[in-house]
Amino acid sequence: MMSRIGLCSGLCVAAFTLAGVTGCASKNYVRNQTAPLVDKTNTLEDKTAENNRNIQDVDQRAQSGIKQAQGSADQATQNAQSAQKAAADADTAANDAVHRADSLDAVVKNLDNYKPVADVSVTFGFDKSNLTSDDKQQLDQLASQLGSQRSYILEVTGGTDSTGSAEYNYGLSNRRADSVVQYLASKYNVPAHRFYLIGIGKDEEVAPNDTREGRQKNRRVEVKMLTNMEPENGTQPQPAPSGR
Repeated sequence: MMSRIGLCSGLCVAAFTLAGVTGCASKNYVRNQTAPLVDKTNTLEDKTAENNRNIQDVDQRAQSGIKQAQGSADQATQNAQSAQKAAADADTAANDAVHRADSLDAVVKNLDNYKPVADVSVTFGFDKSNLTSDDKQQLDQLASQLGSQRSYILEVTGGTDSTGSAEYNYGLSNRRADSVVQYLASKYNVPAHRFYLIGIGKDEEVAPNDTREGRQKNRRVEVKMLTNMEPENGTQPQPAPSGR
């Protein structure tokens, strides 16, 4: 009986021992199999974190670049708007200072003391108020004589053909006269108070309006230079050639 009991005890101890060995072997196997996976997972997580940091860095730099570019664009826009406003204000100030009247008799005192020394006539396209290169050349010829005058005024008379209403043509004739004033004022620094603008619309024609050539001649601005003093060099300037 004792032998059996001892044998059973030995078997039990051996079984537990074997079970313990087997359990340790299984853990080691699992550990050996999963360790590479854990390492790969950790590596992927590290790379993912690095990629995220790189992406955030690129995005921040991109956003910074966009903000800087937008700031430069906004500044350029503001500068352009300021320059445009300054030019518009200058034109407005010049136009406000220009004398506007129906005739020189109404605004110039002692007009009889003034005598014409030069004149030019420029013409415009149908319903147009912009100056052509030929118009500017003729105005340049007139302006070349301004330096010899100590006291002068410029009578600028705008006209139209008979097409359209009287009210519209008054406005158009004034716009044409304004184009001449702005050109001479900006290029030759002619003070605004030297100009006397007269918009006659279609009231006074210089040629019949029943022909194409006549209507073209009526779409004009006549500029007359008048002075009440002799030129500095004592010689009388020659009148500029008349327009078409």
